[in-house]
Amino acid sequence: MHAQLVATRKWAEKNKTATFLLQTLIGANLIALLAQVAIPLPFVSISGQSLGVLLVGLALGRKAGTSAVLLYLLEGAMGLPVFANGRAGLGVLMGPSGGYLFGFVLMAYILGHFSDKGVLKSVWKTVAVALFANAVMYAVGLAQLSLFVPTDKLLAVGLYPFIVGDLAKAVLASMLLSPVSRFFKKL
Repeated sequence: MHAQLVATRKWAEKNKTATFLLQTLIGANLIALLAQVAIPLPFVSISGQSLGVLLVGLALGRKAGTSAVLLYLLEGAMGLPVFANGRAGLGVLMGPSGGYLFGFVLMAYILGHFSDKGVLKSVWKTVAVALFANAVMYAVGLAQLSLFVPTDKLLAVGLYPFIVGDLAKAVLASMLLSPVSRFFKKL
């Protein structure tokens, strides 16, 4: 198995464009798959999308991670049922949950930037970066949600139901990716 991993790594280094395209495609579809693990709520569903963005941003780095999220949004905008609960279309992007989807782009960029700088060497630094990236995503999401929800209910609808789950997702992604990253750097 070690020889196969080394051969794959050598192929990826020789074929950077193909590797980038594969990473982007696989990343977008991982997010789409995790988005289907969802609990519908009136304005914004609880879903696995943010876990997908955490994994993709940290694992793929700034360029491929951000590209994967952009491809995911394009797939959904074109009508593919990739958003939470199998939803799709521009209406989703312009609706109450659209700001969170747009926030995923910044989230992936931040995660990828710090991943490229070596944050995966420390689980706790990775958790801190994941929480910061989540906070940026929430800022964008809440801004758009505020167009649909009264201000006095905004945090109760768009933030509080998600805090515990997103904290758990940040820890899970960090605990999964930090050791995996160290393993692959040794190859």
